[in-house]
Amino acid sequence: MAAAYNIPVTLTPHSRLGSVDFSNLPFGKVISDHMFVVDYEDGQWINPRIEPFAKMEMSPANLALHYGQSIFEGMKATKRHGEPVLFRPEMHARRLNISAERMCMPTLPEDLFMTGLKMLIELDKDWIPAENDHALYIRPLMFATDEWFGVHASEKYKFLIFTGPVGPYYPKPVKLWVEEVFTRAAQGGSGEAKCAGNYGASLLPAQRAKKNGYDQVMWMDSVEKKYVQEVGTMNLFFVMDNRIITPATTGTILRGVTRDSFITLLKDWGYTVEDRLLSISEIYDAHWRGTLQECFGAGTAAVVSHVSDITWRDRKIELPPVDAANRPVATRLKAYINDLRMGLVEDEYGWLESCINSGVMAQVQEETV
Repeated sequence: MAAAYNIPVTLTPHSRLGSVDFSNLPFGKVISDHMFVVDYEDGQWINPRIEPFAKMEMSPANLALHYGQSIFEGMKATKRHGEPVLFRPEMHARRLNISAERMCMPTLPEDLFMTGLKMLIELDKDWIPAENDHALYIRPLMFATDEWFGVHASEKYKFLIFTGPVGPYYPKPVKLWVEEVFTRAAQGGSGEAKCAGNYGASLLPAQRAKKNGYDQVMWMDSVEKKYVQEVGTMNLFFVMDNRIITPATTGTILRGVTRDSFITLLKDWGYTVEDRLLSISEIYDAHWRGTLQECFGAGTAAVVSHVSDITWRDRKIELPPVDAANRPVATRLKAYINDLRMGLVEDEYGWLESCINSGVMAQVQEETV
């Protein structure tokens, strides 16, 4: 695959790897040595390269700053039998392009995405933490670069991928506040796209929730404020009366890669899985009847995040303590994904892709000579 593109590699003269404390990795604050960059001009993607991670010059007239043409993805790389592997990267490449289409941005060839991604991860593989529940977080990003204002789609763009080692996103179970004042997304909006504006609009409600002792908000639908959507950082699953229910992706919430993987696993394990509209009153009714067994979030950053309690208006419900006996579904899912990434179970679904032999090392050696 690498031979299809000429991707020169410029190595950093001073690696920061030796200064990193891998026992203390605040999420998102440690950045690896290199990044993959491609430019879009005159209707085509040009000049793909790998270069040292560095600050970028930007005009104040940059259209992304004014009109929000900025999308991103979130992925992880781990080591399986000592080799760097990616989890379902093709789904992330596809979802990036779905977001691009919604935001009137050019799609990126998926083979270019995969080539640059694998080369970057193999080059910076020593940044992948070895500890369980840790990973190298990967941030693909695309944004407009035209430098004149006026409400229109940009004609120039930049795509890049950079990475950083991370620990657990939520080290303990989360407390959720049911949000009925603010709305994350409406039908026909951009809720299904992974665009920057969706996250910017979510910050105030999340901040208000945290000030009141909650970790995140549980979003409701924009019309009736009746149906559960998602949490700001993950999709949701509920175990009720031995059935597993996840809110339907009707265009207002993200189609999570982890969510899709969990649905596949749960069905193959024999569970009844319902992908449908789910009201907050149904959840509370199940709690009062004693049939609400588990609630957990699913996402790339969190993988599985147990929910300890949910507060809706003046009513708080508490879920069982987090252990394998009380949370068998979420515990099994998290253990499976972690074991899969570490090589402790077979990759029967073909979800993992190796980054070894991406061509980057041969490229580096050639340029060094």
